[in-house]
Order: sequence, then C-alpha cells, then structure tokens
Amino acid sequence: MHKLDLPVDRKETQARERRRQQEEERKKRIFNARSRTIGVDANALEAQAQERARQRTLDKQRDEAFAADMRRSDEIGVLLGQRQENDRRQVSRGVLEYRERHQRVEDRREFDIFDPDSKRKDRPARESDDDPRLTVSGLQQFQGEDLASSARAKLQKEQSRAWYHQQIAEKERNRREAEEADRLYALEMREMDRRAVQLELAEQNTRQNLLLATKDYQKAQGDENTHKRELDQQQELDDNFTEISNAIHGDLLSENPAVAGSAFGLHRVITDRWKGMSPMQVAEVRRVQQEQVLEKQRLKEAQDREEQEHARQRVADARCAQLMERREERTRRRLQTDQALQNQQLTQEHKIRKHHLDREVYTNEPSETFFSQFNTSTR
Repeated sequence: MHKLDLPVDRKETQARERRRQQEEERKKRIFNARSRTIGVDANALEAQAQERARQRTLDKQRDEAFAADMRRSDEIGVLLGQRQENDRRQVSRGVLEYRERHQRVEDRREFDIFDPDSKRKDRPARESDDDPRLTVSGLQQFQGEDLASSARAKLQKEQSRAWYHQQIAEKERNRREAEEADRLYALEMREMDRRAVQLELAEQNTRQNLLLATKDYQKAQGDENTHKRELDQQQELDDNFTEISNAIHGDLLSENPAVAGSAFGLHRVITDRWKGMSPMQVAEVRRVQQEQVLEKQRLKEAQDREEQEHARQRVADARCAQLMERREERTRRRLQTDQALQNQQLTQEHKIRKHHLDREVYTNEPSETFFSQFNTSTR
C-alpha cells in the first residue's frame, strides 16, 4: 500500500474522539454497580405516552358523558320536585278554600256560645208586645196562640228555598272549579312530560353527535397516520434510489484514475487530477474494512454476552430480593403471633391480678364511721 499525503479530516477526528468519550462514559456506567443504568426503549415509551394520552381523552369523554347524564337526572329531579310541590300547593289551597267556604267559625252549631260579639248582636229585652221572648209571667202571650204561624211558615219555606238554591249554586261552582283545576293539572303534567321527552331527545342527540365526532376524529387520525407512513416509505425509496444513482454515475466510480500520476514518484498523486484508488488499494481498504467489521462484530458479541450477564445478575438480584421479602414477611408474621400471644398472656395476668385485688386485697372497704373520725380535733 502506497503512502498518501492526504489532509487530516477534523470532523472524522472529532467523531472518533466523541465516540471514544462515549465509550469511556458507558464503561463507567456499566462497571459501576451503584450508578449503572439500563437502556430505555424509546418506541415503547412513546407508545405508552400515546396510550396514556388516549386513555386521558377517553376518561375525559366518559366524565363529560357522566356529567351530562347527571345534569339530565338533576333536571328531571327538579321537574319532579316542582310537580310534587305544585300538587302539594294545590291540595293545600283546595283545603284552605274548602275550610273558608264550608267550615267557617260562624257556621258552627256552638258558635252562639263562643261568639265574642254576642252581646252586640243580642236584641233588647223587649222589642214589641208580640215579642216571642216574653215569658208567661209577663202576660203578653198565652199558650195556644200562634198569631204569626202563616208568616213564619212562609218565611221558613222561602228560607228553605233560598238555602236549596244556594246549595245548588255552591255545588255547581265547586264542580266547575274542580274541573278547571283538573284541566290545569293535566295541562301542566303534559307540559312537564313534553319537556322531559325533549330533554331525553336532546341528550340522545348529544350522545350520538359525540359518538359520530369521536368516530370521525379516529378515522381522520387513522387516515393521517396511513398517509404519513406512505409518504415516509416513498421518501425513503426515493432517497435510496437517489443514493444508488449518485453512487453509480458519480465521479468516483466513472472517472479514470491514471491521469492523477505524479512525476515525483508512484506514491505521489496530483490532487486536482486524482480519480480514485487502484484495485490493490481498494482491496487493501476492503481488507481493513473487513477486519473492522469482524472487530466490531466481536465487540458486539462481547457486549451481548455482558448484557446477558447483567440480565442474569438482575434476575438473580430480583430472586434474592423476593426471598428476602418472604423471609421478612415470615419474620413479621412470627413477631405478630408472638406479640398476640404475649398480649393474651398479659391480659390473662391482668385479669388474675385484678381478681386477686378485688377478692383478697381490697376486701375491707372503708365505711362512713371510718371517714367520720377525721377532722374531729385540732391535732
């Protein structure tokens, strides 16, 4: 292989230095058991993040649907409460009206006894000679005389007729009021039922619109992802074709390298006319590259073995931790059992001691005589 005075590629040098530093840092991370970190699957993390976002969206939609259902239930509950309140008010109003019309205080049989205005309403002791309140001792009216019988009978008939017509009018008025109240109640019930049906239809339409919107969004998202994958595949194919075409028709593969020979020796070339390396040089480069590939493959196999060893060590550590946890659990259970037995024993001893104190030690309780002997003198 001929020596070539090629310029030093700074980017390649920096890249090699950067890779060397990364390798050193990786060794520090791997060989240090306390600070060793394992690689993270970025695709899996991205998929988990997308799954969490989709789950949050579904949770939000479910919460909104539940909220709408709760609002609908609250509205129906409010309507039912209003209906019950209206019914109660109407019943109370009807009871009050009935009492005001048919159960008045002045219509009671004993009202004349408890009437506060009885003295004001009372007539004088004597109004005329034919006053029916006059007694026998007054010699104003004798037994057997009934001078006002015809007028009284006529008055009674007119009074009965007036009462009869009044009762008929009251019954007719009560019937009309009851029919009007029933009609208003039926109208109100129909209105509330219509509003409940409208709310139910609105809720169904909202739910259907939400489902359609979710379906359209998912379909649009799926179409967008499919189109994006197709564009990425087409771009990758175009880039590959372009790279192959450039490699085939480029100056490096098509030009003649013989014009780059220098007059100062075979190992020298004219840089502005150099067309590429000779087959021997290419073969040498291929050989070096093959050696590099084999070296890289060897390093990769060693790295794989090292990772497998780390994985085995992690499994062994996990199994050891599980065994330690089981041992700690057995120890904790044994301690709990011992503590329970000890507590039971202490309880039994406390009961025995209390029984001994109550039955044998504290048998002589002090009486009133014992306390009365204190504070009887100055000593």
